[in-house]
Amino acid sequence: RLRGEPVVRLARTGLAASALLLTIALSHQMWLVLSVGELTGVEKVMLGLFVINIAWIGFGALSPLMGFFLGHGTRTTPGIPKQRTALLMPTYNEDPARILGAACAMMRELEARGAGDAFDMFILSDTTSAAVWIAEEAIVDAARADPVIGHRIFYRHRSKNLRRKAGNIHDWVERWGAAYPFMLVLDADSLMQAECIVELALRMERDDKLGILQTAPQLIGGVTPLGRVQQFASRIYGPVLTRGLRAWFGNAGNYWGHNAIMRTKAFAECGGLPELPGKPPFGGLILSHDFVEAAFVRRGGWAVRMADDIPGSYEHAPPNLIELASRDRRWCQGNLQHVRLLGTSRLHPLSRLHLAMGVMSYLASPLWLLFLLSGMALALHAYLVPPDYFHGRWSLFPDWPRIDPERAMALFGVCMLVLYAPKLFGTAAFLRGSDSRGLRGRTILGVLAELILSALVAPIMMLVQTSSVIQILTGRDSGWSAQARDADRVPWPLLWRFHRRHMLVGLLLGVIAGAISWRLLAWMSPALLGLILAVPLSGFMGSAAAGRWLARMGMLITPEERDPPPLAAD
Repeated sequence: RLRGEPVVRLARTGLAASALLLTIALSHQMWLVLSVGELTGVEKVMLGLFVINIAWIGFGALSPLMGFFLGHGTRTTPGIPKQRTALLMPTYNEDPARILGAACAMMRELEARGAGDAFDMFILSDTTSAAVWIAEEAIVDAARADPVIGHRIFYRHRSKNLRRKAGNIHDWVERWGAAYPFMLVLDADSLMQAECIVELALRMERDDKLGILQTAPQLIGGVTPLGRVQQFASRIYGPVLTRGLRAWFGNAGNYWGHNAIMRTKAFAECGGLPELPGKPPFGGLILSHDFVEAAFVRRGGWAVRMADDIPGSYEHAPPNLIELASRDRRWCQGNLQHVRLLGTSRLHPLSRLHLAMGVMSYLASPLWLLFLLSGMALALHAYLVPPDYFHGRWSLFPDWPRIDPERAMALFGVCMLVLYAPKLFGTAAFLRGSDSRGLRGRTILGVLAELILSALVAPIMMLVQTSSVIQILTGRDSGWSAQARDADRVPWPLLWRFHRRHMLVGLLLGVIAGAISWRLLAWMSPALLGLILAVPLSGFMGSAAAGRWLARMGMLITPEERDPPPLAAD
């Protein structure tokens, strides 16, 4: 057990109570919409799905609201760490030039900061391609020839990549962990400024109960429209989200798998992962290992905290929808595995909540799809079945089988406000900060562009995630493939093969909705448009040329794009 945090408890209580009250209020309004007549079976299903979905959305909207009122501040500590930290960069069939370029740039900046003696860089290769392996060794030899930082760069290649990335880190801990009190876990596309790295190490030294300190990485380097949309959303909306999370996470926070520093002793004692009984996808190796490792470290009596107030932590975004879907499929399987871990003994209640939130983040898509289909079923029932105003009995007063349209439209508006509240809070917080100087007009235009493009992409990702959930529930394993981090364009045949089902679903739903009512078709048109245009939309979102056009137009510009960090250029 760790020392109590009254302010954090108050934040958790306020968040839970507010989310509950908001869910009750909106669910009651939905019940009033549907209960003009006696509730039918379809209406009961629709009401149940609405309660689940609005509870999830409301919870997600209130946490950024908390972050909005907290404000923003950066805290740094002067000095140089006295204890050694290992920077761990796992790689699996990645571009060796990208990996070593980032590693050398970080080590050079640490040396310039005067902190070079406190940090070593480990390139931990799980590469299975012989050509990439040979290239890794050649470029590591070149890096180690650097007279200033070369002696602090180490390379290890595993002949068998047992237990994937988690096994890669565990192997380092068992072999070399005792020499380093702290380890900073990176990803193949991670980049962290020296000031950020040094501050993380200093905070670990000051707090001997701190087990994991997770930064809030910003996305940079986006070239395609999808990459630019993601990095814009991360930069504009992300800070209020992470500040809100920090407020109620307290010392029972989460770990996102990279750009985080750990106390090696805490991880060695507590972070070992079991292999789940049974076959994949629900058995075998735990894919989303980071959430589970954070839960185990917190169970061991070590604090797990968010460091959202330290700038200079970066990563890259997937360049196209197909690559995003591929990564998302693996995350989906890993998060759904967490269902089996919710009952693990002695976990902190918030650690169980993190695991449950990971599960819900992917179940939300099929639940929303079911809600939309139940609404269509309700409209189809009203269209095909003649109304029975007296239910087979004699009465002077008929029962009108209809919903309340005015209340329904008002509820729809409120739900949209709740859904987009995090983006509104994030935009307002960014515009009041100093980083927005010279960008305020472009930021407003960027928000409008992001809203439009995200709304078009959302129904595609809803179907992608629903398909992933169905595949996992029917026993299909995702495997583990290397990520394609750079792509100028996606071939049209590949786009057609991947998105043809999405277009077919959009056309089919459009025909059904149009046959029922033009009003229903108009109501569903925003979602249907993205599905029907899935192939050209995905081609546009994955095109570097389209991304450069957006940049020339001044759209989706971030402060880091206007003034790139010297580290990124290096």
